Amino acid sequence: MSLHLIIGDKLLSSWSLRAALAVELTGAPYTEELITLGKPDTRERLLKHSPTAKVPLLQTSRGTIADSLAIAEYLAEQFPSEQLWPSDLFARAQARSACAQMHSGFFAMRNHMPFNLSHDAPLNPVPPEVKVDIERMLALWAECRTAATEPGPYLFGRVSLADAFFAPIAVRLRTYQVPLPAVDQAYVETIYQWPAFKAWQKAGLEELTP
Repeated sequence: MSLHLIIGDKLLSSWSLRAALAVELTGAPYTEELITLGKPDTRERLLKHSPTAKVPLLQTSRGTIADSLAIAEYLAEQFPSEQLWPSDLFARAQARSACAQMHSGFFAMRNHMPFNLSHDAPLNPVPPEVKVDIERMLALWAECRTAATEPGPYLFGRVSLADAFFAPIAVRLRTYQVPLPAVDQAYVETIYQWPAFKAWQKAGLEELTP
């Protein structure tokens, strides 16, 4: 199977990170193309691949898939033996629900805490709507842990697509120095020690070098 992932800047593109981690979970070989965002020709270059003019995009032998959630579901179906979602029925439903909630919400956190791997300063003051988003996020993570049936340090024990989707949140919580309960701090550390994430982080920080 031929997979070609089109992404934005690794330093700044949280949605690209989600798709890249999802592809890494399959263990399948793939090629990667980075289109720098915010440039005069960015939209033109993206439109050559998809009418959405957004990243990430996954090119397959049958066409291009846009949107990180659609990419994740495609990969889960194409690589069933890798069990990208939790194996337990309810845990799997909870994982999908959590990712869907992430996909369509938490706008205050996104707006006030933009994704940037190199950021290292607290948000001050923290707007009330951001506090609500953070509290809901931690509650959502707790719901995932409660539904988990497999051992391990990730949201559902074994690493899954849920962790690919919440990795950018872990970055936001760390880079904006948000105080966390021990269990959530441990999960953030788990993401930062995930080899696939560490490789992305290293490449993203290297983008800062002229």
